[in-house]
Amino acid sequence: MGKKAYFISDLHLGARYLDSSHERRVVEFLDSIADDAQSLFLVGDILDYWYEYRTVVPRGHVRFFGALARLADAGVKIVWLIGNHDIWLFDYLEKEIGLTVVDGEIVTDILGSRFYIAHGDAVGKLKPSFRFIRAMFRNRLCQKLYAAIHPRWTIPFAHAWSSHSRMTGNGDETPSSPGDDQFVLFAKEYNRIHPDKPVGYFIFGHRHIVFDYCDNKNFNSRTIILGDWITNFSYGSFDGEKFTISRFS
Repeated sequence: MGKKAYFISDLHLGARYLDSSHERRVVEFLDSIADDAQSLFLVGDILDYWYEYRTVVPRGHVRFFGALARLADAGVKIVWLIGNHDIWLFDYLEKEIGLTVVDGEIVTDILGSRFYIAHGDAVGKLKPSFRFIRAMFRNRLCQKLYAAIHPRWTIPFAHAWSSHSRMTGNGDETPSSPGDDQFVLFAKEYNRIHPDKPVGYFIFGHRHIVFDYCDNKNFNSRTIILGDWITNFSYGSFDGEKFTISRFS
């Protein structure tokens, strides 16, 4: 059996609006890909909230982290691109599990094809308020000040913030004109300014929709939004020839 690259995003593990079976379902999926996975890309918002203190990490997610460790120990390359919910991943999981944490985008060759992978929260026109919050959350001084507040206050606040964000949505409606979608326009512009190394697959999360658009005028590139594990239970896989969006049942 040939090896595949897998892509998954927006699990929101630990969210208060999800029940205890959620993590077990994710673990079942991870165990199911163990035999043919070459690599696994976690494309942001994998955890609904996470903050690593210098000597303390939050409770929970034991089964999930264990499943990742089993994959890593079996030689699967795991890359975790942080999103806007799991933004405060630092070095704990890198050291404990052996995965790679990336803040930003990746442009890389996977099984012979060129991929651009990013969570997607920084793509397109951003509201000034969101741009400010995003910059503040990444500011080292702000992170240190936040860490000085006792977790009994920060964790309930973070989960309340997350629940409110989910209710307001992330632009998670299917676009009526797919060719004019903000992610598709980004892909067109990216390949326009990089004609020597065009990307064949642009992979995003963030918006909680399953979206797959092939642009025949743009190096036959595909713009893909992976969906989520709140309503879609979807993931992507690539075998070197075909990229497939599937739903885990």
